[in-house]
This record gives sequence, C-alpha cells and structure tokens, in this order.
Amino acid sequence: MAIADDVPDARVRWGLREWLMLVVVCGAFSLDALDNIMVGIATPQIKDEFNMSTSAAQWVVSAYVLGFGGFLLLGGRMADLLGKRRVFLTGLTVLAVGSLAGGLATSGFLVIVGRLVMGIGAALTAPSALSIVVGTFPEGPQRNRALGIYTACGAVGYSIGVVVGGALTQASWRWTFMLSVPVAVAALVGALTLVPKDPPHDGTERHYDAAGAVTVTAAMLLLVYGIVQAPAEGWLAGRTLGVFAAAVLLLAAFTVIESRAPQPLLRLGLLRNKSLVGASLIAAAILGTYMSYQFVGSLYLQTYRGWSPLEMAFAFLPIGLLILTFAPRAGNWLGKTGLRRPIFGGMLAYAVAFLLFLRVGEGSSYWTMVLPSMVLIGIGFPFAFTAANVQATNGVDESEQGLAAGILQTGYQVGAAVVLAVVTVRMGDEDDAADRPALLSGYHHGTWVIIVIAAVSALAVPVAALAARLRTGAATPAAPGAPGAPTVGEERTAESAGRPTGRSAG
Repeated sequence: MAIADDVPDARVRWGLREWLMLVVVCGAFSLDALDNIMVGIATPQIKDEFNMSTSAAQWVVSAYVLGFGGFLLLGGRMADLLGKRRVFLTGLTVLAVGSLAGGLATSGFLVIVGRLVMGIGAALTAPSALSIVVGTFPEGPQRNRALGIYTACGAVGYSIGVVVGGALTQASWRWTFMLSVPVAVAALVGALTLVPKDPPHDGTERHYDAAGAVTVTAAMLLLVYGIVQAPAEGWLAGRTLGVFAAAVLLLAAFTVIESRAPQPLLRLGLLRNKSLVGASLIAAAILGTYMSYQFVGSLYLQTYRGWSPLEMAFAFLPIGLLILTFAPRAGNWLGKTGLRRPIFGGMLAYAVAFLLFLRVGEGSSYWTMVLPSMVLIGIGFPFAFTAANVQATNGVDESEQGLAAGILQTGYQVGAAVVLAVVTVRMGDEDDAADRPALLSGYHHGTWVIIVIAAVSALAVPVAALAARLRTGAATPAAPGAPGAPTVGEERTAESAGRPTGRSAG
C-alpha cells in the first residue's frame, strides 16, 4: 500500500512500520553487496585450500555474477506475476541456502555451486526489493528519499563487507559465507511481519510465458558466461563465438515468442521507454567502471604494493562511508536538481577519479595518490546511482515495476561483467609480481578503459538532452508518460521551480 503524498515535500513523516519495512528490504539489498565483497576478498584463501587453478578460482566470483545476471529478468517478471513479497521471501530463502552450502563446502566445485545458488537468490531479491520500495512510496519526493536510503544501505553492506570480509578471512574464509545465513534469516522473518501481503488474484486467467522464461534465461546465462570466459578463452576463439552466437539466437527466438504471447514475460513496448533504457545503460557504466576500478585498485595495493586483505579493505572504506553519508540526502536533492545533473555530475566525478588514479606508481602515497580518487567516487556514486534508480522506475505502470527493476539490475550486472572483461583484456596476461614495470603498465592500460567509459557516459547525458530538444522543440514538450517525456518527479520539480519541463537523462 502506497503512503499518501498529498504535498510535494520529501520531509513528510513516515510511520514506524514504514521505516522498519524499509530497513528490512534495504537489508536484503545490503546483503547482496556484503556477500559479493566478502567472498571476493576471501577468494585467494579458497583457491589455496582447495588447490584450485586461477581460472577455476575466478568462478568463485563469476558464478555469482552468472546466476545473478542470468535470472534477473525472470526474477523481475516473477515479482510482477506471482507477487513481490512472495518472490522476495523465496529469494531470501535461496540466498540463505546457497550461503550455507558454500560455507560447508568440501571442494572448490561445491563452493562454486553455492555461489551460483546465491546469485540466483539475489536475482529474486534485487528486483522484488526495489519494486517493493517503489510500490510503497509514491513517485516524486517520497520515492526519491526512499531510494536514497536504499542506496545508503547498499553502502552499509559494502562498508561492512570490505572490513568484516578482511577480518573474517584472517580467521577462515568459511565465515564469509556463514555470516550471511543469520542475516538472511533475520530479513526473512522481518519481511514476513512487515512487508505488505501481495493483493489477492483478481480472478482473471493468467498465462505464464514458460517459453519466454526459458529462452531469455538461457540467453542471459550464455551471454554472461561468454563475457566471463572470453578473456581466458580468447574473444575470437571458436568456443567464445559459439556461445555468443547461441545467446543471440536465443534472444531472437525470445523476441519472436514475446511478440506473439498473450501475456508476455517482457512486453517489448517497455523497451521503447527511453528513460528506462537510458537509466539501464547508465547503470551499466556506473557499476562496470566501479567494479573494474576496484579490481585494478585491489591488484595495485595487494599484488604491487604487498598490502594485506585487511589493509586493502580499509583503503577502500572511505568510498562506502561517503556513500553512506550522501545517499540518504541524494533523494531530497533530486527534487531540486532533476535527474540529469546528478547523473552527469556523478559520472564526471568518476572520470576525474579514475584519471587521478593514473598517477600511482612505485611507492606512491595512499593519502595523496589514491585517497582523492576514493573521495570522488564516494561522492559521485550516490547521486548517479540514486538518480538512475528513480529514472528507471518513474512512469512505469505498477504491474511492470518488477520487470523494470529487473531490466535496470540486468544493466548493472551485465555492465559489470562486460567492462571488467574488457579491462582485463587491456591489462594483458602479465601476473609476475617481479616484473613491476609490466604490472604497473597493465594497471594504467586498464584504467584508461575505465576513464573513457566514464567520460563518454557523462557526455552522453547532455547530448541526449540536446537531441531530445532538437527533435521536439523546447516549446512543445512531450506529453507525460510518452517515450522520452520528462519523468513525473522532474515535472513536479520544474513546476515548483517555475521553469519549463525537459526530458529525463538517457
């Protein structure tokens, strides 16, 4: 049930139940970040215990991405058809089971299976959690505020993950899995109590698009698998090209199926929503560049400089703390600035941060060479991330909010996989710690890829806005709800400021 929004003021008070419900839902979101960070830090220890090869050990991380990215669209649509609360509870259960299985694993293969199951659980919780927030808080200032807090909770998971992950790994890598079990159970109990029950079925006949679900899930699994494996196999290797070709054929079959299905898994018209598609592309750049920076920065600090996992964790901690500081306020500021400026400013801060990181070298000071990049990322992320979430969900019908969240989350995950794969290729295969010039050169080459993607993404925001104005004319704005029209939040902002409305970013 949505909270009343009689006045366009983000300071409207929420009751205790709304606050507790938001904490529970955001807790699941922070758990996703917590799992990813902690297990990523523990991967070298898992590799050593089970005598895994480097290519096998990378699947401890990649299996999670595979399950998450492969099942996101299905998870988002399930939230719409079966109920947000029901899918959310199912996802938490699957996540807890996967965490327990990984923590008790007796072989590297079983650890990877546990991570795959955890990724599938996250694919169910992520879109359903976002759609619960969107469905509870009405479009405009209240939703902006809630999504700002949602972003901050992700930062909590990240901030706790880098430190706790480093500390737990010192004791045993198994604790990085086992810690997630009680957290998931607590969120499950809270959701049973606080998340509103799904509305009863209205009696209309439902047609479940099984063929669409199978083809799109298989296509996404193959796509993410191909991206993850390409750096090791070779981008032009026969196996890589075969996987990508199969993914393309399955996506083509999915398109045909959806165009004919009475109740399609994905209404193809939703992909003409320029705000949603633009936000998903920005999401791909936000997480893709950040995860790649974290990868390069971690290698620089641990491999090149010889820092311990715990020291590296504290080095990245300022990012999480800054996100935690600014994200709750970002939603309120969106009501004053609209959506374009935070996205542009966030991606520009990213580009400058990565550019500053190019200065690192032998014996560089953390305080003058690394920390400035961390600060800019920590400030830019909450604004760009929150604005992208708002833009993706504004103007989307309630019956498709879960699917819209799934599309946005797919942008995040596929973007992370694609950008990291390209950065890895650009860095080269050199992993000999004794060849320090080659290592440093590889870090710089990978960072340049990240810089270009961040800069192009920032530039795309004003370019897209200018193109939209040239197409329609500033004096004749598109009607609300039309593809490319300004979001409701932007319309309210423009009206309250007494200025004409424009179009949303992307």
